[in-house]
Amino acid sequence: MFSLLKAIDRGIDRSSHILLVVCIFTMLFFSVLTIFLRWFGQSLEFVEPFVRHLVLLSAFLGGVLATGRGTHIGIDVLGKILESIHQHFLCSQLKRLISLASFAVVCWLVVASIHFVKMEMEFGRETFFGLSTGMLVLIIPFGFTLIAYRFFYLFIASFGPDADLILGASPAPAIPGAHLGDSKGAQL
Repeated sequence: MFSLLKAIDRGIDRSSHILLVVCIFTMLFFSVLTIFLRWFGQSLEFVEPFVRHLVLLSAFLGGVLATGRGTHIGIDVLGKILESIHQHFLCSQLKRLISLASFAVVCWLVVASIHFVKMEMEFGRETFFGLSTGMLVLIIPFGFTLIAYRFFYLFIASFGPDADLILGASPAPAIPGAHLGDSKGAQL
C-alpha cells in the first residue's frame, strides 16, 4: 500500500512540476506578446483573464510542490523547541498531528471550494473561448485536492518504511562538524 501511495505522490509531484513550468512559460509568452501587440495598437482580449487564471493555477501548483517537500509556510515553534531538547519522538508525533490536522483543514477547503464552483456554475458569466467562470474556478478544488492528498500521504507515510525521511529524522552526519552548520565540515 505504501508503494502505491508513494507512486501516486511521485506522479503528483512530477506532473505538478511540469505543469508549473508550462504555466510560467505560457504566462511569460502571452505577457510579452501583449506588450509587443500594444506597440502596434493591437490586443487580444482573452490574454489578461487567461494569464490571471494561470497565475491562480501556478499558486496552487507551487503549494502542491511546497507541501510535498515540507517547505510550505508553517509556524513550528513547539517543534523547534522539542528538537532543541532532543525530544525526537515527541517531535515526530507533533509532525504527524500537524499533517493530519492540515489534511482535515484542506479537506474542508475542498468542500467549500466545490460549493463556490457550484455557485459560479449557476451565476457565472462567460469569459473567453466560451468558458464560464465556473469552469475556470475548478482550479481551486483541483489545487486543494492535490494539497490534501500530499498531507494525507505525509501522514500515512510517517508510519511506513520511509518514516525517517518524512518526519525529518536525520541520521548522524557522515562528515565531522557537518551537523554544526559550519562551512569547514561541509567542504570536506
